Amino acid sequence: MNSQHTDIAIIGAGPAGATMATLLADRGWRVTVLERSHFPRFAVGESLLPRCMDALAGAGMLQAVENAGYQIKRGVTFSENDRDASFTFDDQFTPGWSWTWQVQRADFDHRLALEAERRGAALRFGQTVASVDFATPGAPQLTIAADDGTRTELAARFVCDASGSARVLPRLLGLDRPGSAPSRAALFTHVADHIDDPDYQRDRILIGIHPEQPDVWYWLIGLADGRASVGMIAPPEWLQAADGPPVDRLRHFLAQEPRLARLLAHAEFDSRVGQTENYAYDIAALHGRDYALLGNAAGFVDPIFSSGVTIALESALRAVEPIDAQLRGAAPDWQTRFEGPIRDGQRVFTRFIAAWYRGALKHVLFNPAPDPAIRTMLSSILAGYVWDTNNPYVAGPERRLDTLCRLCAPASS
Repeated sequence: MNSQHTDIAIIGAGPAGATMATLLADRGWRVTVLERSHFPRFAVGESLLPRCMDALAGAGMLQAVENAGYQIKRGVTFSENDRDASFTFDDQFTPGWSWTWQVQRADFDHRLALEAERRGAALRFGQTVASVDFATPGAPQLTIAADDGTRTELAARFVCDASGSARVLPRLLGLDRPGSAPSRAALFTHVADHIDDPDYQRDRILIGIHPEQPDVWYWLIGLADGRASVGMIAPPEWLQAADGPPVDRLRHFLAQEPRLARLLAHAEFDSRVGQTENYAYDIAALHGRDYALLGNAAGFVDPIFSSGVTIALESALRAVEPIDAQLRGAAPDWQTRFEGPIRDGQRVFTRFIAAWYRGALKHVLFNPAPDPAIRTMLSSILAGYVWDTNNPYVAGPERRLDTLCRLCAPASS
């Protein structure tokens, strides 16, 4: 096999991997990004959060995507039985961005990857990491299988896993563990939406709740050029109860939510419908002697609050200092600088996700007389500012959110 050398090997060229590669290349390190697919490639997770804008700006990558013509996103609307609850990002507790984008991930991810390459990282597509040997401290050895069948040995000083749900290192090192959330499944696709409803607010994600099954929910994310991302989350057995191919099942279930049924009445389902289940998982440790886990490789619970790209970018920003220090011979505080903060952000999102699936959070979101100050705090959570400990629902999400849900619950609950 061929033998090659680099300072940092990054597995995965998605938002976390591309951002990490850019930041480390900017510091003068040799960076090699190994991506098993070929870009551009389809991906969901199109609805960014305003916190992503801070992260992209902090990495100097905003300019690479700001002229792409993506759909502006200014908030989120929750809908149940034709009643709406809207939150806008210009009314939030945490100082920050009042808008973000709803992006075609194939284009967005490709632009970030090209920016990493422009800044000095080496990108290699069609490369699957078959094994990683950490036996020698400071000298991980990766075995890589290319699409053409050739195999290469890559010697690195550090490895970042940004492989998303593939979670290459957790599976190789035994760090993978099942999530505590109940099993759920998803159906999703892109459509030519042909929405002509004058009341439809394309500049916010629409989350619809099934009128009879409150743990079943839908998303509608307006994209540029008259297209949209649509999908749904439900218990696996619920989705399996419908017959036919995935596209027929998705259309069948979308017709059961009144608001989406009207909006998508003329939609063209012209793309493949994807499906997945049992997507939640946890990771025992986010870093080790010569590696760090970024983005969804560090754990995933649920897409309800669009947290995926936010965690991906945040993990890259927070890992760069410890990696740089370690490669320069210092002793970085991984727990304080990286693992602790990422776990904290995951914890806030996870608490809100749990309240959503209990059905308790919807009483807060649809409260007819919300407290204005609390509403701004919740808007900041929805905007991804889950590291602002001045926000009481970040500093103590367990006690405060549970209390709020009890106060907003109907008297009969």
